Amino acid sequence: MQDLTDAFVELIRRASTQLPEDMQKALREAKAQEEPGSAAENALETILKNVALARQNSTPICQDTGTPIFEIYYPFGVSTRALAEQIRKACAIATERAYLRPNAVNPITGENSGNNTGEDFPTMHFHEWDKDELQVYLLLKGGGCENVSTQYKLPDTRLHAGRDLEGVRRVVLDAVHQAQGRGCAPGVLGIAIGGDRGASYIKSKQQLLRPLDDENPDPQLAEMEEELLEEGNQLGIGPMGFGGKTTLLGVKIGALHRVPASYFVSIAYMCWANRRASMRVSGEEITYA
Repeated sequence: MQDLTDAFVELIRRASTQLPEDMQKALREAKAQEEPGSAAENALETILKNVALARQNSTPICQDTGTPIFEIYYPFGVSTRALAEQIRKACAIATERAYLRPNAVNPITGENSGNNTGEDFPTMHFHEWDKDELQVYLLLKGGGCENVSTQYKLPDTRLHAGRDLEGVRRVVLDAVHQAQGRGCAPGVLGIAIGGDRGASYIKSKQQLLRPLDDENPDPQLAEMEEELLEEGNQLGIGPMGFGGKTTLLGVKIGALHRVPASYFVSIAYMCWANRRASMRVSGEEITYA
């Protein structure tokens, strides 16, 4: 396979500077339903202006470009080590071009690497599949919304939440309530039910790659996504915590098998700047979405 470093740089640029159309549509619809002249409407109007300027000037939508998280689906025979090296090189180039803010900090020394590379930074998950093409998804996960992401262990006696979907509902709504305006609402929730602690967190973030208008193949989870979106917006937290009708723009849920002793619910909170992009490589052809 050809050297894809430049293609990865372009993927990063698109994710950092171009908010997906489904997110823009949700923000426009949210603005239309808020009270005219309210703080909520003004906040959403400012967000939409910012989104337009970022695309026009090819500059980051938010100053915190977060942790780059790559999900890579590759065919048999492709070197994941070579791909990882190209991705790391692309992150360094993207940082130099100001598509990314230098965000990789050594937790022991406090030193910033200056180029968004470090120990397990950026984050990469590799998945071999049967297709004879490469598919790469990128999520830029900001630090502010990451700080209000959380994980619950059921049962939760404080919330009277048992080991069932009603218990899941209770802890998810509690997470939204606890976040309030922090994490830059309106947000998108990626939720994982089950798994161990680590797998559950990974699965929850993977849900954030789903378009807002897709439908969960599990009917129970599809219904729950709609219910949580509606109930979350009834909390009245609103954009940036100013109050209003729009606290959430989307809810996406995935499930993992668990061991009998554990029942985890992980909630990956994503701010309105749900920066995601994808790249497909088929032969010599490279396409982006």
